[in-house]
Amino acid sequence: MERPHRVPTHRQCNFNAHTQREDRCAPLGCAPIGAMDSCNSAVCTRKGSVVCGNCVGCCERAENRSITKFNWLSGLQTHYIVNHISSQPLTPHCHRRNARTADARMAVFQMGSHTHAISMTLYRDNRMKVVNELQRAHNFGADSKPVILLQGGDNISHYDTDVDYVFRQESYFTYLFGVTEPGCYGTVEIKTGRATLYVPRLPEEYAVWMGPLLGLEDFKKKYEVDTVHYVDEISKRLSDVEPSVLLLLSGPNSDSGSVAKPAYFKGIESFVADSDILFPVIAECRVIKSPAEIEVLRYVARVSSDAHKAVMKAMKPGMHEYQAEAEFLRHSYAVGGCRHVSYTCICGAGTNSAILHYGHAGSPNDCAIQDGAMCLFDMGANYGGYAADITCSFPANGKFTADQRLVYNAVLAARDAVCGAAREGVSWVDMHLLANRVMLEELRKGQLLQGDVDEMMEAGLNAIFQPHGLGHFLGLDVHDVGGYLPGCPERSSKAGVNRLRTARTLKAGMYLTIEPGCYFIEPLLNKAYADPSLSKFLVKENLDRFRNFGGVRIEDDVLITKTGIENFTLVPRTVDEIEAWMAK
Repeated sequence: MERPHRVPTHRQCNFNAHTQREDRCAPLGCAPIGAMDSCNSAVCTRKGSVVCGNCVGCCERAENRSITKFNWLSGLQTHYIVNHISSQPLTPHCHRRNARTADARMAVFQMGSHTHAISMTLYRDNRMKVVNELQRAHNFGADSKPVILLQGGDNISHYDTDVDYVFRQESYFTYLFGVTEPGCYGTVEIKTGRATLYVPRLPEEYAVWMGPLLGLEDFKKKYEVDTVHYVDEISKRLSDVEPSVLLLLSGPNSDSGSVAKPAYFKGIESFVADSDILFPVIAECRVIKSPAEIEVLRYVARVSSDAHKAVMKAMKPGMHEYQAEAEFLRHSYAVGGCRHVSYTCICGAGTNSAILHYGHAGSPNDCAIQDGAMCLFDMGANYGGYAADITCSFPANGKFTADQRLVYNAVLAARDAVCGAAREGVSWVDMHLLANRVMLEELRKGQLLQGDVDEMMEAGLNAIFQPHGLGHFLGLDVHDVGGYLPGCPERSSKAGVNRLRTARTLKAGMYLTIEPGCYFIEPLLNKAYADPSLSKFLVKENLDRFRNFGGVRIEDDVLITKTGIENFTLVPRTVDEIEAWMAK
């Protein structure tokens, strides 16, 4: 493939009733039913609306009822077959597509006329949220002019070639600006909220290779910022603003251990800069999702759920694991407009289902799936930068054996216990221990374990069968930020709990995965057998038949509310539901 010369950039461096909401339109999840009944205006101002339209009007609960609505966010007239509690896939029939709304001032990100439209007001609201929190947390002084400065991501090439990886924007930059192009910078003035975008000045010849080049006014309209300049002007333009301090992003990611790198441009040394103030504030802002973010997350969870269901329908013994991955990728992109997944797909069957992060380069989902093998498929689509993370476990032939049913129901009981107990004010550590305790009790009832469950927990047996944490924050990163920020509970040193990606008390608006699992991992089983404090709980003659079982994980994406959770994952979960779905 011919390529233009690279232009250097400045930085080359459920069906279960208690977990499902029933007051939403099924296809994509619009406003609560009846919420807009009195609306007479042509355009409702509800934030976070989805493709089926801002104003739901007199939309009612119904099964298989035909509804036609005009979507004021994307300018679409869309026809839906609404099925109660969302058993229907995403298959709207759209009559026309317009990248801008009926109100020409509002721009959106949208992959296709049948996909979710993300209004640029989402990012404007995020900017104002961060500005307000910075003003609340710090006294900058009446005459000061602090300015946030972020640097977006750059294209990254395949080693020494001129072929680039498909670009994915840096998450904090997405959070504030929603910009999809590489090589950009952005500023937000704290006192006014004024947002400025800086874009690369590309040579005219790029139009031959990349298509028509956007001008500054085009970028301004596309992202609804106040001003747009070229990157090579950033030093001069910032000098005109006369900031008292540039607030740069720098702080540790508690999952990766990596540190966010502060923005840099030639001449930044002439400005006063601070790398401590911004990070804890903007990271905490990302923890609590806005109404508009929640609707994007609802959409990508729905797309991912439907893709998982498509995989379950396609599954047959003799297929290879990568073929399941391929079906998930196909459905997520072709139907949901999700060009990316949020992480490497984990498609383990048989003993591979006990490998927690299977699917890596050394084991690229390349094994044949045997008849009767337990499949553990952990896959999540990504839309507009927002992630889903869903795991389904089921037998390849669609029929559970007695042993598979025992282990699966133990994990399902743990998941159900957490779904019933999680709410604002509850400790996430307590939820992890609850899930472990319930699962161990079920294994004891199944005669795989013996003795007192509390003593098992004290000895650390829970970490033998579930060596990972209960779940993690989810958002613009699959392991989203905010787990161990300053002022939050520190990571425990206790076995099992030390694997938790956060130890925080839950708040309404947090979005997490709930993902208990039970695995028969050879090194861990051998460790337990060799340790008298653990082996006394093991019924060896029964456990030995599970040596080649693999594992089971059930993972849902849930929104924490003041009174409970809202589960965005819509897949068959009970044994009967899975068997019925795969038999269709």
